Amino acid sequence: MIDFVTPPTVSAAALYAAAVLTAASLLSLRGTIVTGVVAFLLDLAMFGYFGYHGSATEISELAMVATVAAIAVFLHRLLHHLQSRLRSARDIAAAVQRAVLPDPPKASGPLRFAARYEAAQADAQIGGDLYAVMDTPFGVRCVIGDVRGKGLEAVRAVAASIGTFREAALQEPSLAGLVERLERAVALEVRQSGSVTELEGFITGVVAEIPPSGSEVRLVNRGHPAPLLFLTDTVLYVEPSQTALPFGMAALATGPAHVDTVAFPEGATLLLYTDGLTEARDEKGAFYDLVDRFAASRYAGADALLDAVLADVHRHTGGRRTDDMALLAITHASDNVPPSGRCG
Repeated sequence: MIDFVTPPTVSAAALYAAAVLTAASLLSLRGTIVTGVVAFLLDLAMFGYFGYHGSATEISELAMVATVAAIAVFLHRLLHHLQSRLRSARDIAAAVQRAVLPDPPKASGPLRFAARYEAAQADAQIGGDLYAVMDTPFGVRCVIGDVRGKGLEAVRAVAASIGTFREAALQEPSLAGLVERLERAVALEVRQSGSVTELEGFITGVVAEIPPSGSEVRLVNRGHPAPLLFLTDTVLYVEPSQTALPFGMAALATGPAHVDTVAFPEGATLLLYTDGLTEARDEKGAFYDLVDRFAASRYAGADALLDAVLADVHRHTGGRRTDDMALLAITHASDNVPPSGRCG
């Protein structure tokens, strides 16, 4: 249409070429070919309409449009191949995530579980954060952790730690024994990784144990952000009574792990998280403070709470991600509490 309404001295060759190149990225192979043929024929018709048929200008411009159409077909096939490889890589990454960080069970006795994971890179499926939930003869045992470092080394440490936790959680009768097994596994992984010094590799983490009654939770915090306990009318940090070094730093640690016991009444929710949540910043650099933002809210289930937290932190940061973020919520449900949803 632009070629038709402009003077004969104005060439629209660039628009014919642009149409074909645009089709290569947006349409199917057949659509790209049809667009190229239509562009060529329309350009030919315009030359006939303006009386330039057979001129050198017509030949060179039509040759240009035909060449661009051929290049567009090639680019379309190349993009299709690259997109297929990208889909395959994403499917593999998703399978790895499901294998390393499987979804926790929905329920175990009076307990309800939910987990969320967001990698710092938008297209990534897994990073350096970890979580796991195991239903054992000693009660439900959970772990959440944050591996120092990024990339494949961090993923390998995550896999090794989760594997050790799953095995030890079923075998160790005491929570302190489970923590010691994790310590040895992390220290071994650090030595095998080839770090210049063993103190370069460590994992901050919290290990939790909830007995079958579900009325209390036992915690061991190894240099990790304090869990949050959502009660009926308040939200509070569960700070450790004694500070402890992260996993993998046994060379500097002294004494056995200290276990804290906290009441876990019906309707309460325990939120375990990594520092990707508390270190999330807005455009002014202000850190995210979940306690202040959720102190007046009540949520009936673990899934509802995590959905609300993620939506709120995304509003706070404007959608920016600077670190991996893992969330694990455990709710002590009562018979009259629905599986999920906001109470008020």
